[in-house]
Amino acid sequence: MENQQQEQKTKTSLGQELKIIFSSSRAFWLINMVNFADGIAYFGILTLMTLFLGGNVGMSDAMTGISVSTFTGLVTLFMFGGGFVSDKYGVRKALTIALTLLFSGRVILSLAALPAGIGLAWVGYVMSWGAILLMALGSGILQPALYAGAKEYTNPKVSAIAFSFIYAFMNLGIVFGNFASPFIRTDEPFIADIHGLGWGIMGVFLTCTAITGVVLLLHISLFSKKVEKECRVAVVNEEENQNKTWKQRLAEMPFKDVRFMWFIFILLPVQTLFAHQFLTMPDYIFRVFPAEVAAKFEWINGINPFIIVIFVPLIAMFTRNVSVFKMLIIGTSVSAATTFLLISQQPSLTVLISYVIIFSLGEAAWSSRFYEYVGDLAPVGQVGAYMGLAGLPWFLAKFTTGLYSGFMLSHFVPKEGAQDPATMWLIYAIIACVTPVGLILTRNWIESGIQKKA
Repeated sequence: MENQQQEQKTKTSLGQELKIIFSSSRAFWLINMVNFADGIAYFGILTLMTLFLGGNVGMSDAMTGISVSTFTGLVTLFMFGGGFVSDKYGVRKALTIALTLLFSGRVILSLAALPAGIGLAWVGYVMSWGAILLMALGSGILQPALYAGAKEYTNPKVSAIAFSFIYAFMNLGIVFGNFASPFIRTDEPFIADIHGLGWGIMGVFLTCTAITGVVLLLHISLFSKKVEKECRVAVVNEEENQNKTWKQRLAEMPFKDVRFMWFIFILLPVQTLFAHQFLTMPDYIFRVFPAEVAAKFEWINGINPFIIVIFVPLIAMFTRNVSVFKMLIIGTSVSAATTFLLISQQPSLTVLISYVIIFSLGEAAWSSRFYEYVGDLAPVGQVGAYMGLAGLPWFLAKFTTGLYSGFMLSHFVPKEGAQDPATMWLIYAIIACVTPVGLILTRNWIESGIQKKA
């Protein structure tokens, strides 16, 4: 199957593929509207969540790490069941459900700091955990629906570029959010005599919540049943698909394919680095670097999505005929090896920015190509479920990383006392290297299984 799809893709030139993708259906651009807006809101909140729960709500480092890790872990866990929602009810309805849940959860989280001000911190904890559950469920439905939409509403000849656009638009939203966040959060001067609004982290969260509400209204207004039907390129047997039981859907998943399962789970070690970008990096920067660096933290964090926006589509275009497996080896090797830059005993802003840039280029090399592979493997009508399955290692990475990230911060980068961030990053770099090494050692075995599928 993969060989046939690859032949389809190589029949068209890059110019022809770009022409096809930019003339894609209205539905494709509508799902990217949701994708872009949720990139702003989801990561605008996630980037500051550890600081918000620890500083505004009053949780300890350990409890904050576990809470944020539970949230990100549940997002990916719910992606598995959430994928079935888009497969059963269609992309349009799945997005409506997801955005409603996200809006509700973000309202509750934004207000969770208020009880701490009147001595009812436990109420803030309950509100935060309730919001985490709602937001995780919403994101778990949203993400598979976006990728399912990319397959249903675009020409199969340009699937590599279509999936890269989904990944790039999400990151474009992150760029916008990270650029605006410090201006909303602080009252620092940014351009000449123009100062920030100084609304604090809660102000950022409320802004993200408002964006979610607006895009929900736009989605309901613009993405009608007529648009859904007219724009669908891949044919879905809706009656057959809706009548399938959960047991039948699970039986169709490639759980018994040992090579495929190894292929997606060997990514877990390097994916812990992605989890550290929001579990460890915020407190690391705020505790190790000067206040003027911390004030612009979101801008440093925004380098990653900025690079992704530019290089994911470019790399996808120019490596569309290179095997997914080869791109995974290259990309994960770059991301893992780059972490060794952070083991310097004297933290440097130049080194930090260099790390973010090179790490991001590694991510750009393999991230969207992996989802392209899973999308190609999945039959029409089952893309959401397959994407959910592919996200299970990401769930484990995010969940397990949070179980120890708070302890590691308290031990190696405490708020007060001696700090040793170099050892912490050395441990994380060694863990991440397991992925490229594992991919290289099992390459022939995995690729022989892929060839048998063709």
